[in-house]
Amino acid sequence: MAEIIQRDGTWTFDGETLRLVPGRDKNVSLLRRSLGELAVPLTALAGIAFEQGKKSGRLRLRLRDGADPLLQATGGKLTDSADPYRLTVEPDRYGVAEYLVDEVRNAHLLEQVPAAPCDAYLLTGPPVPLSHSAGDGTASFDGETVRLEWNWKTEEAKSAAGPRSLALTEVAAVEWQPALGLENGYLRFAVRNAPTKTPPKYDPNAVELWGFKKDPLMALVAAAVQARLPHPSGPAAPKTLAPPAPGAAAPAAQPPADDHDALLRRLRELGELHRAGILTDEEFSTAKQAVLRRM
Repeated sequence: MAEIIQRDGTWTFDGETLRLVPGRDKNVSLLRRSLGELAVPLTALAGIAFEQGKKSGRLRLRLRDGADPLLQATGGKLTDSADPYRLTVEPDRYGVAEYLVDEVRNAHLLEQVPAAPCDAYLLTGPPVPLSHSAGDGTASFDGETVRLEWNWKTEEAKSAAGPRSLALTEVAAVEWQPALGLENGYLRFAVRNAPTKTPPKYDPNAVELWGFKKDPLMALVAAAVQARLPHPSGPAAPKTLAPPAPGAAAPAAQPPADDHDALLRRLRELGELHRAGILTDEEFSTAKQAVLRRM
């Protein structure tokens, strides 16, 4: 096991999962503290890096496209301080950070994690129910229904109809945009069969954000909803087939995801690498178990 403990947080790797726990230091962002501990499976990783600096260094994870609903919902727009996949490292722990990176990279290589985008989320997203207030309203989500409530700063044209409730089945997409400069941000829920170009200030399906401290928390609501929508790269819904006629042969079974012969060849290769001394006993055992799980 590899572990690094810092004021900014603690990262622990057990060979299969990276656990990211935010620190309690006052400089840790509100979004990271609210999100809490993250369990990142090795299969969700695209890479890990450590960057040294004069005053402090930084550990950084890169996830595979489509692995995390939070990154999917925010589209790379989180600030560095709010990014849960970065950790500030103090100079006296640079050696520990480099050891963690080596351990993760070695396991990543042995596991042969593909670089291709994911077609299903590998992280669960923020737990529900949750509710956060920012800008001109409050957004709540219980896993099935999105509820938007307005405050005294909401435009009358939007608040006149009262609170808004959207069943998850009505939501086609979720958009989160932080405030940038003089341009306000928003959390918007696109409703099926009802496209709109209405500015968030007047859109009853959107909360307008003004760049205040609690704005990033709306990204958690966006991520929780995103996690329960169909994955953007997921397979299309299967077509409904008519039942077979009486006496007709049953359809052929689908082939397994991994070719059995290829996995057997991989096991032989690992055995040869182990006998040659290239893989240690522990590395060979870890890699062998990863192949056997696919068989």
